[in-house]
Amino acid sequence: MPEKETVERAEEDLREGKSPTTAAGEFVREENDHVREGKHGARSPKQAIAIGLSKARRAGIPLEPPKRGKTSEDTRHKAEKDYERGQSEPQTGEENSARSRVPRKALKKEPKSTASHAALSQQAKSAARKRKSG
Repeated sequence: MPEKETVERAEEDLREGKSPTTAAGEFVREENDHVREGKHGARSPKQAIAIGLSKARRAGIPLEPPKRGKTSEDTRHKAEKDYERGQSEPQTGEENSARSRVPRKALKKEPKSTASHAALSQQAKSAARKRKSG
């Protein structure tokens, strides 16, 4: 469940005419903060980014699912479902604390270095290298 401030910042980005990916960046930032705090677990920086993008889609940010061939078919299908859900009924409100307690305990055991400055920098550099033509 995204925080209220995150949704507001993302909506402000969209009102200012910024792209949906910029608005979705607010959710990725929030997810990285949660991993650092131990609220969530992620095994890699890519996973933390993917969780943030999924949250953005479910919150109603008009972020298109990835094109065929860019990711696995399962990932693309999940992104499509999140996008449709967010466009029809954006996620709002609070999560059920009783239901989230057990998974949160398990997720706290995951590494926090996943969202470290160095790990995110390395991920950004490798992604840029893949985009580079030539």
